[in-house]
Amino acid sequence: MYLQNPFTMITKGILARLEAKPGKEEEVEAFLKSALPLAQAENATVSWYAVRISHNTFGIFDSFEGEAGRDAHLNGPIAAALMANADKLLAKPPVLEMVEILASK
Repeated sequence: MYLQNPFTMITKGILARLEAKPGKEEEVEAFLKSALPLAQAENATVSWYAVRISHNTFGIFDSFEGEAGRDAHLNGPIAAALMANADKLLAKPPVLEMVEILASK
């Protein structure tokens, strides 16, 4: 489990939006839930959330102390598994937004 240094600012994030193919909604949900142990094993990932926005739309939000952690995550096992399953599960490619965190608690 990641223990954040209380003096380090979390400055980087990724906001991903995923649209499931019709009939694949439950598989996308199961895939996201199965990724939790992978996220927990990533030392530089401060927080990781998988969410359901609507019946067929899902999201992932992650946060990092800096660019190196975000890059490691983007090149890690969750991203690889997502891209390997994208054609089967998703109606269109994931929308990934690299965000700057302005404030956090």
